[in-house]
Amino acid sequence: MAKAAFLFPGQGAQTVGMAVSLCANLPAARQLFDRAATILGYDLLQVCAEGPKERLDSTAVSQPAIYVASLAALEQLRHDEPTALEDCVACAGLSLGEYTALTFAGALSFEDGLRLVQQRGQAMQAAADATPSGMVSLLLLELPQVQQLVEQASEKGLIRIANYLCPGNLVVSGEKAACEVIVQLATASNARVVPLAVAGAFHTPIMQPAVEQLTQALEKVPLKPPRVPVWANVTAQPYTDLAAIKPTLARQVVEPVLWENTMRGMLESGIEQFVEIGPGRVLAGLLKRIHRKAECRNVQA
Repeated sequence: MAKAAFLFPGQGAQTVGMAVSLCANLPAARQLFDRAATILGYDLLQVCAEGPKERLDSTAVSQPAIYVASLAALEQLRHDEPTALEDCVACAGLSLGEYTALTFAGALSFEDGLRLVQQRGQAMQAAADATPSGMVSLLLLELPQVQQLVEQASEKGLIRIANYLCPGNLVVSGEKAACEVIVQLATASNARVVPLAVAGAFHTPIMQPAVEQLTQALEKVPLKPPRVPVWANVTAQPYTDLAAIKPTLARQVVEPVLWENTMRGMLESGIEQFVEIGPGRVLAGLLKRIHRKAECRNVQA
């Protein structure tokens, strides 16, 4: 059997209507949302089904929604192809998706993972509210060009490269004034510029208040050794020490996501096939930009 890895999406993959058909046809998926409603105190499936979009897009709601929807899609795969789970030899998730990966791998229980994701989203929303900030995707520019633009924009405020996604696709994150400047600079450099619909400057020091809250939440949660290697965003390496998981998850909020390096590392380790599990198809698209011949199929939420 070909070595397969599961990939789980991050914030931004949410859409109104996601997981509705899945839950209507698969009791195991609906049960996850029922369990989530008990923990969260509101009907998450209803928000996924009906929105409004502004509520689903809020950090505090979108993170639990993507986490549960992705695990519901995993239940679909388990139902349709039970051997596919046995063939999985590694997993990774983009930012928030790392929590989903750890849950799939058995390091976190569903309930503990959901509570952490809920607290993470609330803490990141609060940090974003405290400092006007944002994120901008820069397409068609290479890393040295983006680094130069970041240096220029830094004169107006804190700004960093937050997501190293794939060649020609980097996301910068920072204070509002610095983001406005880099949009102008990148546009003048013939980049395609896409301001992201997120609350603030994730994966930068602006999120430091969230680190403190998340660290406290993580301390209360038991972890088990993952069944399969889980690759960390911060290091672009699989976890080898159980004790490293909690501090690395806390660091993830203020440090960049090394997604391109993670995918290259997984490919070099012998992974032959990938399965993107959850809402959207972003990760499959990024993988094709990293390695044109890499195989990736989707299990939609």
